[in-house]
Amino acid sequence: MYRNYVKRALDIVLSLVLCVLLMPVFLLIALWIKLDSRGPVLFIQTRLGKDEKPFRILKFRTMRTDAPSEVATNDLHSSEMYITRAGRVLRMNSLDELPQLFNILKGDMSFVGFRPCLWNEFELDEERKKTGAYAVRPGITGIAQIRGRDRLPPAKKAELDGVYARHVGFDYDFRIVSKTILAVFYKEGYQEGESIDDADGI
Repeated sequence: MYRNYVKRALDIVLSLVLCVLLMPVFLLIALWIKLDSRGPVLFIQTRLGKDEKPFRILKFRTMRTDAPSEVATNDLHSSEMYITRAGRVLRMNSLDELPQLFNILKGDMSFVGFRPCLWNEFELDEERKKTGAYAVRPGITGIAQIRGRDRLPPAKKAELDGVYARHVGFDYDFRIVSKTILAVFYKEGYQEGESIDDADGI
């Protein structure tokens, strides 16, 4: 019931409310980006979603327009040289992810799920196929985000994503969102727990 209907209903209601409430913040960030560097306000990139279907993810642009667009930031050589002044602050506080509220409203994403990867992150893609992670919509946050984020190797990240796909529930989502807020507040990712196979470990 929750997985198929309630979760989606909550996504729609919460994303719509947040889009309305945060519109002044959206406008201020957009103005800041335009004043800080040349280029569009939004960064649009193709990612893999539920059932491996590609979709266009939305983010506030945090890099210069000459930065490679089809490379994950953690795989980008000397990524710091491309990040703008505004982008550094936005990324540090995860504010660059706010436009994904529109992805949620559209149905491409959920608040909680696996973080969608690029089409060319082949190792992570293959590992997610093995764990069944693609059975749910990708999310703004997920288990991997509170257990190490980009410090996790692809196999471990995919394993955590598979754990989530097998344990989707309101209490589980609530705990993940709560710990994500703490992670953003302290500007660091949570480390892995003792057992990734235990849903209560979140």
